[in-house]
This record gives sequence, C-alpha cells and structure tokens, in this order.
Amino acid sequence: MNARIIVLIALTALLPVAGPASAVDLKIATIAPEGSTWMKDMRAAGAEIAERTDGRVNIKLYGGGVMGDDKKVLRKIRIGQLHGGVFTANSMEQYYPDLNIYGLPLLFENHGEVRYVRERVDPKLEAGLEEAGFVSFGFAGGGFARFLSNTPVRSVDDLKGKKVWVPEGDQISYRAMEALDLSPVTLPVTDVLTGLQTGLIDIVASPPVAVLVLQWHTKVDYLTELPLLYTLGYLAIDKRAFSRLTDADQAVVDEVMNRVYENFDRINQADNEQALAALANTGVDFVEPVDGAIDRWREPVMAANRSLAEEGYLSPELLDEVQTLLAEYRTRAAATAQADGDGP
Repeated sequence: MNARIIVLIALTALLPVAGPASAVDLKIATIAPEGSTWMKDMRAAGAEIAERTDGRVNIKLYGGGVMGDDKKVLRKIRIGQLHGGVFTANSMEQYYPDLNIYGLPLLFENHGEVRYVRERVDPKLEAGLEEAGFVSFGFAGGGFARFLSNTPVRSVDDLKGKKVWVPEGDQISYRAMEALDLSPVTLPVTDVLTGLQTGLIDIVASPPVAVLVLQWHTKVDYLTELPLLYTLGYLAIDKRAFSRLTDADQAVVDEVMNRVYENFDRINQADNEQALAALANTGVDFVEPVDGAIDRWREPVMAANRSLAEEGYLSPELLDEVQTLLAEYRTRAAATAQADGDGP
C-alpha cells in the first residue's frame, strides 16, 4: 500500500467522531399568562418538537410579559437575547407595515367578511413577513375588539372627555381616535390593568378573551356591541435563529407550529363567544350603539385609514385589494339574502 495512503488512514483514525448536532434553544416571549390555554398548547408543541428532533430543538417560553411588551421583545430579538415572540398585527410595523391591514378600525362588519378576505390575503402577508426576516406559522384571529368602559358607550358623544386606551405604537388606532375628535392615551398592554385601577384610562377596546385572561373585566362595567376592529396574533421567529436548525428539524417545527396555529385560529372565535357569555355572567352590561352611530363613526375613520395608507403605514394597493374583496363579498351576501327572502 502506498505510504501516503497509510499516513492518511492513520490521521483519519485520530480525528474525533462527529457526535449529534448541537441543540438549539429557541427563546420565545409572550404576554399570555402561565396556565393559559395558549401556554399549555405551546408547551405541548415544544415537547413534541423536542421529542421528534431528539432534543436538537428546544422551545423555551417566557410568558406573562416577563420580557416586556412587543417593542422590548423585538429589541431583544435584534440583539439575540430572544429568538421570537407572539405579536399583534401592528407590532411589526417597522419591518412589514402591511400586517396592519386587518386591524383597520371598522373595516370588517362580521366574521364572514374576515374569512373571505383572509383566505385570499393571508398567504401574501406570510410571504411578506418572511421577506422582512421572520418565519411565521400562520395567523390566529383574536376576534373583534369591543369598547369596554365604566359608563355606557352608545355614541361618539359618550366617548367625549373620556381617556381611551390605545396600545403603545399603534398609530392606526391613535389616528382613528383623533378622527373622532377624541384624546387617546397610549400605554403598553402590560400597563392597562394598572391604568384602569388608577383611572389613568377609562375605556379599553379588546376582544372578550383577552379581557378575561388579562383580568381587565374586573375594572369595567359595560361592553358596547360593536365590532370595532379585528385582532390578529402570530408567532414570529427570527430567520437567522431558525436557519441554525437543520432542514429536517425546520420541517418538524414548521409542521407542528402550523398545526397549532391552525387550531388556535379555528377555536378562537368559539372562545370569544364563550368569553362574551362569561363577561355577561360577571355582571358586565351589554349596550348597543344608538341608531346611526356606526355610520357616523365609519366615515371619518375610513378617511383616516386611507390617509394612513397614503403615508406608508400600509400599502394603498393592499387596502384597495381588501376593499374590493369586501365589496365582492357584500354583493354576494346581499344577493343570497334577497334570494332567500324571495324563496317559498
């Protein structure tokens, strides 16, 4: 045997044998409290991922807002202290502003409209988020936010002089409040309960489930039956961190998390209906807007939405597309209703 080959074989024998791939910890933050359904389901998903990847991928969850609000979580992701978070639509405004589209106030009137639009627009938003540097696993609708207050809100006049909460950084809701000649108060979500307790804010807008989970219902007396705006939540992981996983492990995470978020999206509407019933049982009174109030609100708010699109808070083309889809849906719904009414 050639002497050079013998030497190479000997050197190869001295090289360390490659062990299993290094484990990757994906640290993810959320404001969802420990013990909530979301945390339980996510911990179960993390356990499944760890098992199916033989411990190479570990999902570490930080619940209850211990890592701060969305802005702080994003900052920690940038410096590598965290790798992902659970966000609301407007949280990614600086990276991908088109995610604001579903949260435009008074854009949708019911869940049928939401489903029709989302079936056609969700894939575009997921692709845009990935281009912005984040891996997502689908969106989970959070239901319609409604006004909750300590005095009945049936018209714009009932909002005058009240301190209406707007999430910190949510320019869309802020501008909508301004369009109605109101004075919004901005606070991070983590400070809302304290704000209600101290009188810093009088009115909040939130989906029923969040009101219960975050205990805000203990500080309000009335709920206005108005689908004010549609809320959305999603898990986003920094692509740089996700790329540290092997292709096979990425496929496992993608499969498990997409399944989890499809389930969240499916059950959230039912959960909100149950939460409405629970709020009624706690003594919260439900009130209806007076006749004409919604139309009076909608005109200036929709004008503000258009202005925001023209200023770059979302794509004007996307807003046009969604409004076209809504017009299609409403035309079909009206025709179906008319046909049903004319039937035997």
